[in-house]
Amino acid sequence: MQPDWVSGPKLRAERLFADYGGAPVVKDLTAEIPAGEITAIVGANASGKSTLLRALARLLRPSQGTVYLDGADICCLPTRSVATRVGLLSQSPRVPDGVLVEDLVRRGRYPHQRFFCTWSKTDDQAVERALNLTGLAELRGRAVDELSGGQRQRAWIAMALAQDAPMMLLDEPTTFLDIAHQVEMLDLLARLNRTENRTVVMVLHDLNQACRYASHIVALTSGRIEAAGRPSEVVTADLIQRVFGLKVSVVSCPVTRTPLCIPYRYIY
Repeated sequence: MQPDWVSGPKLRAERLFADYGGAPVVKDLTAEIPAGEITAIVGANASGKSTLLRALARLLRPSQGTVYLDGADICCLPTRSVATRVGLLSQSPRVPDGVLVEDLVRRGRYPHQRFFCTWSKTDDQAVERALNLTGLAELRGRAVDELSGGQRQRAWIAMALAQDAPMMLLDEPTTFLDIAHQVEMLDLLARLNRTENRTVVMVLHDLNQACRYASHIVALTSGRIEAAGRPSEVVTADLIQRVFGLKVSVVSCPVTRTPLCIPYRYIY
């Protein structure tokens, strides 16, 4: 079962301010998420990456400004309408003790359920496909809290995949994964983007992975956009110095030809 999306949802933030009851974390930010592409949000710690993602997903109501989903204020749309178009993987999600992997993944199908409608073959297919794509089919009967950190992360990603939304927002999807599983997971997201036109927005700490997998980069500094655009156009040594305070040399990756940031050594 592979949905045939001609074009993904259109997501835009306009004059956005977001906070947690105190000083603004995201400040007067305007950004457009390119439909059908992979966008990586990068920046130093406490730069507002996760806050921006939460606002885009409607988990956090802006104090000022608006997030538009297909031209409508996302905060005014029905929850089910948003959930069928936008899937979210939060940072460090929690699940009650004893919940099985398959049960967690099945929760991704809730936005597609209707009153008086039974679980369908389409739901079964979506869950099975998500388990297979994430390599969890053999662990479906295990309790999520018994899994390793990397396996748990894959279970949450499987739930997001089962939701079958044309746009996926992921907050640090490679957390807890070793390097092999990081590449495997990012390759999967790239494949979903390429073959199914899924729009992917993800917060990443690894700038080189962001450059390798994303076609659009949003670099934040203190809750504002420092630069946005294609990695080859915006990722420069000067940008890294401004955003991270780190002196680097930016070269072309010998494998992907995308920008590769190599930090200078300070201790010899």
